[in-house]
Amino acid sequence: MPETTTRPGICRICSAHCGVLATVEDGQLTKVTGDPDNPMFRGYTCAKGRALPDIHNNPDRLLHSQKRDGDRFVPIAAERAMDEIAERLQELIATHGPRSVAMYIGTNCLPYPASPLTANAFLRAIESPMFFTANTIDQPGKQIALAAHGHWLGGDVPFDEADTWLLVGTNPLVSKAIGIPGQNPGQNLRAAIARGMQLIVVDPRRSQTAARAAIHLQPRPGEDATILAGLINVVITDGLCDTEFLAENVAGFDDLARAVAPFTAAYVAERADVPADRLVEAARLFASARSGMVNAGTGANFGLHGNLLEYLCLCLTTICGRWQRAGERVTRPNTLMPAYTAKAQAHPPYEGWGYGEHLRMRGLTDTVAGMPTAALADEILQPGDGQVKALICVGGNPMAAWPDQRKTHRALESLDLLVTLDTEMSLTSRLADYVIAPMMQMETPAMTQGSELIKYYASGTGIPAAYAQYAPRLSDPPPGSDLVEEWQFFLGLARRMGLTMFFVNFFGGGGGRFMESPPVVVTMDEHTALTTEELFAEMCANSRVPLDEVAGHPHGKVFDVDAVVAERDADCTARLDVGNAHMLAELAQVRGEDHTARRADGDWPLRLIPRRHGSFMNSSGTALAALNRGKGYNPTYMHPATIAALGLSSGDLVTVTSPHDFIPSVVEADESLREDVVAMHHAFGGLPSEDHEVRARGSNVGRLIPTDVDYDPVTGIPRQGNIPVRVTPRAG
Repeated sequence: MPETTTRPGICRICSAHCGVLATVEDGQLTKVTGDPDNPMFRGYTCAKGRALPDIHNNPDRLLHSQKRDGDRFVPIAAERAMDEIAERLQELIATHGPRSVAMYIGTNCLPYPASPLTANAFLRAIESPMFFTANTIDQPGKQIALAAHGHWLGGDVPFDEADTWLLVGTNPLVSKAIGIPGQNPGQNLRAAIARGMQLIVVDPRRSQTAARAAIHLQPRPGEDATILAGLINVVITDGLCDTEFLAENVAGFDDLARAVAPFTAAYVAERADVPADRLVEAARLFASARSGMVNAGTGANFGLHGNLLEYLCLCLTTICGRWQRAGERVTRPNTLMPAYTAKAQAHPPYEGWGYGEHLRMRGLTDTVAGMPTAALADEILQPGDGQVKALICVGGNPMAAWPDQRKTHRALESLDLLVTLDTEMSLTSRLADYVIAPMMQMETPAMTQGSELIKYYASGTGIPAAYAQYAPRLSDPPPGSDLVEEWQFFLGLARRMGLTMFFVNFFGGGGGRFMESPPVVVTMDEHTALTTEELFAEMCANSRVPLDEVAGHPHGKVFDVDAVVAERDADCTARLDVGNAHMLAELAQVRGEDHTARRADGDWPLRLIPRRHGSFMNSSGTALAALNRGKGYNPTYMHPATIAALGLSSGDLVTVTSPHDFIPSVVEADESLREDVVAMHHAFGGLPSEDHEVRARGSNVGRLIPTDVDYDPVTGIPRQGNIPVRVTPRAG
């Protein structure tokens, strides 16, 4: 008889880290469901989590590392692959210097909290500054804005007590990312509305979240900063600011008031194509409520002014005094991170960009959001001193995720060495010299420390309780496989290269500015012999609740942490800044734009916006039948009236063309969109030569996007939403 066990575990496909029940038969994962005994999730999980058995047992999963042999790949023992990769890295460093080696960390590192930290430690050990992450191709404006504005050390107001909430370009019922707590967002929103919370949503699409809003502003894409400036102007002119909070804690208010004054309700209404009275109603509803916050998402950040947008979100939150005050409960107390004292005071602004490594193009530098990933392809292609010759890609798929797919393709093919750590032969791995096959989620231990840590990423994120969970390894690697854990791959390289790595677990945002305990530092060298379980124990050495105690509650636990916001320090003079000169100068540029020109441009009558998919985490799982349900492509969603006006029918093949490039697609009707807007899911499609497979795998939106036109001068992120396009019939 087969041995069957069902035990509590943690799904780590996204940052929510849902508590689940995992059924394992003879070492193989066969079923995942929500865990009704988990006090935080109460039986909730999403389609992605329930598909974990299909992901683990995918017939295309790599069970052995691969080495390129001409136009094909052959299996290679992981230890042998490390030998050869280490030797090639040493040769490149000796010839071209440490900067010739770069690292890219993608979102599929989420399941493995030691992986990005060890990868970073390895790169620091070889003294290369070229460490890039997915953060700067998504929402880097969140960290840039926090640096310019400062942090409120009392923390966020709790969603479950708020009277109103404002969401801009985000759909957390699907993404589980920003605003509505991701721990069962549907239930959280239903409960909030039932007790009377008024939700306000700004989105060109009537998304699942927007459909639940008391007020939904459905603007032209790209006008989010304009709308935020207009809302702030109404709040100021109507006298709805929290004047006491401003007087005690805020600088730059008069500068902000002057900057937003031109953004009258009439001007914003005409420019963004929203009713002026509804704009005013939204501003008054938000500002007159007792509590609530503002959050923006990927959709809004993909426009041109992500830094400014996020800054204005913080400004609106601040002028309304929407932060936790002395004596109120701490919304996100640490559990597997060190205890901290939340205080009703500001941490002042700090340097957010313009320091550290300078890239060789577009004047870009390191930032608090990380190195500008959109410039990495140029760093590979641009010859000369400092050219990137080797790239190690961990948990990411640049060929699917990076903008300007054709340039990315040229860059990756030109590398002297491309190494990926990947569970299958993704688009990027198909171009690699070595593909290292790693273990997967349930084959490794898990903990929720990373889900706590994300609160330093932006307001409205993280676990809104003193909750933690630990799960041991629940399933075995497949029989006969040769798999490594990602962090152990980097330790293996370091041993072979004679390096000593310093694994640093930073507690806090802004480069560790908010730590009350010293960071955990683990020294790794040729003598290091740690298990992942032992490394997790090291990572949690300063945690509020000991990891052993958390592990004693296998279904997770909300711990009894009586944390309240303390009074401000008597000598504190720090203030939040709502008058940052750089941000307000950008707002003036927005006001000076000729916003009517694009509407008269008949060559590009439509605007393409991004859209989340409930079944996929970026490019992962798009080929799995359990998730795509027979539709492995990403349609071009259009309003039925727009489809009819173009003489098309839902299901027709079309060509979507931007000023930069074109892609094939399949049109699909969607009444939730404005008639001048089309929407597509990112991170689909094949290589540029595989457009004929559009009905099987979709197409790559990133191909429509140049990296050196309409880009942010601080983070390098190009415009990836509000893309001018035209849609035409396509034969085939």
